Amino acid sequence: MLCIWLWACLLATGAARGDASVSVDFLPQWSPQSQFAGYYVADAKGFYERRGLRVKVVRGGPDRPAGAYLANRRVTFTTLFLTEGIALRDQGVPLVNIGQIVQRSALMLVARKKSGIRNPDDLDGRRVSVWDEFRLQPLAFFRQNHLSVSLVPQGYTPNLFLMGGVDAASAMWYNEYHVILNSGIDADELSTFLLADYGFNFPEDGIYCLEETLDGKPEAVRAFVQGSIEGWRYTFDHPEEALAIVMASVDAANLPTNRVHQRWMLARMGDIICPGGNCDDLGKLNEANYLFVGRQLRGNGIIQAIPDYQEFYDPRHATP
Repeated sequence: MLCIWLWACLLATGAARGDASVSVDFLPQWSPQSQFAGYYVADAKGFYERRGLRVKVVRGGPDRPAGAYLANRRVTFTTLFLTEGIALRDQGVPLVNIGQIVQRSALMLVARKKSGIRNPDDLDGRRVSVWDEFRLQPLAFFRQNHLSVSLVPQGYTPNLFLMGGVDAASAMWYNEYHVILNSGIDADELSTFLLADYGFNFPEDGIYCLEETLDGKPEAVRAFVQGSIEGWRYTFDHPEEALAIVMASVDAANLPTNRVHQRWMLARMGDIICPGGNCDDLGKLNEANYLFVGRQLRGNGIIQAIPDYQEFYDPRHATP
């Protein structure tokens, strides 16, 4: 209790004098891109600093698995897909969801209409590439529609689909789908199946920390979540300014992307973070959605038991 009181005093004193004296680390679960715009904006605009936090944003990517970095205490906060968060908790990692940012799944299947695929039934007997870590939703979709497909491992790009190696591919609406469009294929040449539209809406990016951080540094947790939410709201109100901030991180990391693609991604992040333009649920993890995802994970043998919702998610820090 004394530790918590001292921490709160330190934050309050630092915030009052505009001195961000409390340092934390944050690792997004992938490379710099508009998927994480709200955090870059919060850092650049001083939303964390105003709350007494000095946040070091660690560059994410495939060489820095966010779940492992958090479990090994190499960072204070990270983002994870809800499915990964539940799986890690089931494996014994004492992580806690302290703010659910992405409310709607962006995972989709994409096929060329000229291949004869226009409806889910047309996927029967076809070659479909899926990411191993995101195969649960497509598999549930195939079962629901009584489809027998030939699964093909998918890499980080949709190149196999573009070269005709598969009939359909997995894509994120905000990323690979736009890459496919930019390859010269018009949207009306494609059949798309957003899995959220077929009953498989898995909320995606959420903010996580360990229980020990939540218990020992509650003011820092609240400051980070509130600063992040402010960052996302500011992002959607000032998209071009946010895009410039994202591109600064992209350029610093020397990544092979461009402003057009990142602008598309930023717009789609708005669609899945604030579906229908409604941001009321920003930061909230709906219990029914959580249990649905948990049952899918358990039913497919990915987890042994669904972690208790009250232990997995702490709603206190996402509320004003």
